[in-house]
Amino acid sequence: MSTRKEIVSSFYGQYDEDGRTTRSRHGQLEYATTMAYIHRYASGHSKILEIGAGTGRYSIALAKEGMDVTAVELVESNLALLRENSKGIKNIRSFQGDAADLSRFADDSFDVTLSLGPMYHLYEADEINRAIDEAIRVTRSGGVMLFAFISVFAIMYANYFYGNWTKGQAENFTDYYQVRHFREQLFTGYDVNEFEKLFEKKPVEWLTTAGVDGLLEPIEKRPDFSMTDEEFEALAKWYLFFSEKRELLGSTNHLLYICRKRA
Repeated sequence: MSTRKEIVSSFYGQYDEDGRTTRSRHGQLEYATTMAYIHRYASGHSKILEIGAGTGRYSIALAKEGMDVTAVELVESNLALLRENSKGIKNIRSFQGDAADLSRFADDSFDVTLSLGPMYHLYEADEINRAIDEAIRVTRSGGVMLFAFISVFAIMYANYFYGNWTKGQAENFTDYYQVRHFREQLFTGYDVNEFEKLFEKKPVEWLTTAGVDGLLEPIEKRPDFSMTDEEFEALAKWYLFFSEKRELLGSTNHLLYICRKRA
């Protein structure tokens, strides 16, 4: 039986993660919105930890802005690209590691902690809790954490309107419509309220939950989809204004749960 690391590494070994946020409009919107939220809480010489840094899209951009960045990535192929892409940038360090074990870092080490991918691939309750607890532990009191997660409903909308709805329903929901989480899903999705409840007993103050890419992914698959750069710029500003509206959160693919560590 394959381990979580083997399943995730196999996928990313065949997938162009390096171009994910640039090659499509929904990827571009995800990046623009996520960066806007990061900049609300990080600036100047903030000490940043990115867990699940992928090929370094966010970490490298923040390091180029002058922030002190530490990047942790599980998948070796992604880490190799991150290191290649960050050559010559002195204020970024990268390590191979798992979100559920950040023991290399001391308590209260970072001003802002970004977990922008691990929660997509954690399925067991103990691993999920360890990943959250570890992010909280290494963040200083008063520091901010951004956890990305995926809407289970957006998974359905984006992937299962192509003659395969019942397959997607069986994979993501029980017979009684409870959300399922299991290792072989690869990407696991959440009901928004379900994800927020993971933090109810944690030493954090909830700040907001926001969508980052809206309905673009399923819409962009339409053959008549078209959007100029000018229109995209207008959309990005419009979407950022409405990104926290509760009635829109279930339809966005990627979301951010943002919280502050209590003193």
